[in-house]
Amino acid sequence: MRIAVSGSIATDYLMSFPGRFTDQLVADQLDRVSLSFLISDLEIRRGGVAANISFGMGQLGLSPLLVGAVGRDFFNEYEPHLAAHGVDTSAVRVSEQQHTAMFLCTTDETEQNQIASFYPGAMSEAAQIDLDELARSHGEPDLVVVCPNDPGAMARHTREALEAGWQVAADPSQQLPRLEGDGVRELVDGATYLLSNDYEAALIEEKSGWSTAEVLKRVDLRVTTYGPQGCVIQREGEEPIEVPVVPPLPDAKLEPTGVGDAFRAGFLAGVGQDLPLERSAQIGSLVATLTLESVGPQEYRLRGNGALDRFARAYGDDAVADAEALLGEDTALAAGGDR
Repeated sequence: MRIAVSGSIATDYLMSFPGRFTDQLVADQLDRVSLSFLISDLEIRRGGVAANISFGMGQLGLSPLLVGAVGRDFFNEYEPHLAAHGVDTSAVRVSEQQHTAMFLCTTDETEQNQIASFYPGAMSEAAQIDLDELARSHGEPDLVVVCPNDPGAMARHTREALEAGWQVAADPSQQLPRLEGDGVRELVDGATYLLSNDYEAALIEEKSGWSTAEVLKRVDLRVTTYGPQGCVIQREGEEPIEVPVVPPLPDAKLEPTGVGDAFRAGFLAGVGQDLPLERSAQIGSLVATLTLESVGPQEYRLRGNGALDRFARAYGDDAVADAEALLGEDTALAAGGDR
C-alpha cells in the first residue's frame, strides 16, 4: 500500500518539570494564571506529527510519502535523518520566508501532564500543496493520513483525497481545540480510519454534535487509545476489539511526546500490510511503548535486543508469527538511537 502522510513537520523542544503542574494552580485565581516553571532538563528533537508517523512507518519497512511544508533549515539535518530511515521526503514544500515549525513542550515528571505551545512557521503554507499534483508526479496513494497541520491544509487534503477515491485516515488530534464544528465534521465524515485518544474522541463528539453511534456511521473504523489502558477498535454493527498495551520497562524514564504518533505508525503499517485489525493495533502498541521509553519521538531504532520477546510476552507467539513481515525475524524495534 502506498501511504501519503500529510501534516506537521517540526523541531521539538522537550522540557521536564520535577513536580506536578496542578500543585502550582490556585483554584480561586484560575482567571489570572501567570506561572513560570524551572525545568530540570531540555532535549531538542525532531518531531511534528506527520514526520513522526512517517518515521515509524519507515522503521517498519514502508516508504511513506511525507507531505508538508518546511523551511530551508529542514535540509541541514532533519531531511537526511528521515531519508536515511525510509521516508520519502521528495514531496515537501519549501518556504522561502518561514522557518520549520517548532513545538515547545514541558512535561511534569510526577503525573506526565504536559503544557505545550506550537509555532507553525512554514506549516502555514501547507494549504498550498495540491495532492492531485503530487499524485501525478509521485504516483497515486492508496491511503492519505491527514494529521494536525494548517487547518486549511487539513480540509483541502481531506477533500482532495475523498474526491480522488483514496482512503483517508483522519487524525485531527492537536488541532481539535482550534476547529469549529463544521471543520471537525468535514475532517471526520467519510474517513476510512478515525484515530484519536479518549479525550480527543469526546471532543470530536462535542464539537461535531454527533453521538458515538453517529460517528461510527460516518467512518469505516474508529480507533481510540486510552493510555496505559490500551486501545479500542470500533466498527458499526460489530463488537469492539480491545487491545492492551505492551508494558513499559519498570526502570525506564517515560517521555510521552509522540507516543500517539508511534501508535498510528504501527497500526497503519499493519493494516497497510493486510494484517488483522487486532494485530495491527498490537504492533502500534509496541511502537508506542518503545517511543514512551525514549526521549524524543524519533529515537527508537531497529535493534535485536528483546522487543520481539516483549511483543510475544504481551500477545503470544502467534502474534509474533503474524507480524514478522513488519517486525522482521532477526530484528526488533528498540528504544535507543541518537542521544
